[in-house]
Amino acid sequence: MILLNPPDVRPLELFSSMPDSYRNTGMRSLWADANMPVRQLDSFLEGPVFDEQGNLFVTDIPFGRVFRISPKGQWDLVAQWDGEPNGLKFLKPGQLLVTDYRNGLVVLDIQSGQVRPFLERRNSERFKGVNDLVFDSKGNLYFTDQGQTGLHDPTGRVYRLAPDGRLDTLLSNVPSPNGIVLSNDERFLFVAATRGNCVWRMPLLADGSVSKVGQFFTSYGPSGPDGLAMDEAGRLLVANPGLAYVWVLSPRAEPQEVLTGPAGASITNLAFGGPSRQTLFCTDSTHGQILFAEMGTPGTLLQPGPAQASRF
Repeated sequence: MILLNPPDVRPLELFSSMPDSYRNTGMRSLWADANMPVRQLDSFLEGPVFDEQGNLFVTDIPFGRVFRISPKGQWDLVAQWDGEPNGLKFLKPGQLLVTDYRNGLVVLDIQSGQVRPFLERRNSERFKGVNDLVFDSKGNLYFTDQGQTGLHDPTGRVYRLAPDGRLDTLLSNVPSPNGIVLSNDERFLFVAATRGNCVWRMPLLADGSVSKVGQFFTSYGPSGPDGLAMDEAGRLLVANPGLAYVWVLSPRAEPQEVLTGPAGASITNLAFGGPSRQTLFCTDSTHGQILFAEMGTPGTLLQPGPAQASRF
């Protein structure tokens, strides 16, 4: 990668760390054995999303947990179940839609901690392992189905679930589709292809199809792009766990800034929060921490899914 104008580099700061009482030291899980076989995990944080009160919700994939972190950094366990939760988005206040690697799409009621199915299978076939999700302004839900795909098996999928229940396969050839986000005008869908070490850009056509999908950004290192976010200036923010970076990219994919995590960190996912949505919060999955940086530009306001919620 040749950069004519090298980006500014600055470190991420610590917002909050998982309390020791919640760390599963010495425990193993099937997900951890398959995905992190050489690393001893006490947690693996993902899926950050904020509610209207400024609380941050995150998942702990290997141990089937969802936590709520207050604006002051205090942690509470919201729910734990026999699953592997990853991405989170609000269906409506009090209800989170969760991409569960083991169980498909599920709904979590925050107050009761109860989990119920939302979309477990397609035509009686299990998903490979759903990962992340985003709503558009019409109530369409886009989500990635990553599983164990990669360059050896580029069969990861990207789906669109319409409010009327129609499920379309938009892509079926992605090497490890991970984070997903829409452009501000909703004309393009960006998908992190983790094992391809890049981000794909998908034009969304008027008839609902996609065409001329391209490679928008190329990274490097042992583990490629993961979580994605968009700001109101149209900049794409890319969490890159293998480098412990957050790339801040112009609308032309030019790196304008690089936010760096501490040594050994895995920066896996991103969410804008704070009173004016100008603070970027990041999950550091290696250390069980939430990091942050002040950005000066608000993050794009995420769409809830009321049209989807009304169906269930």
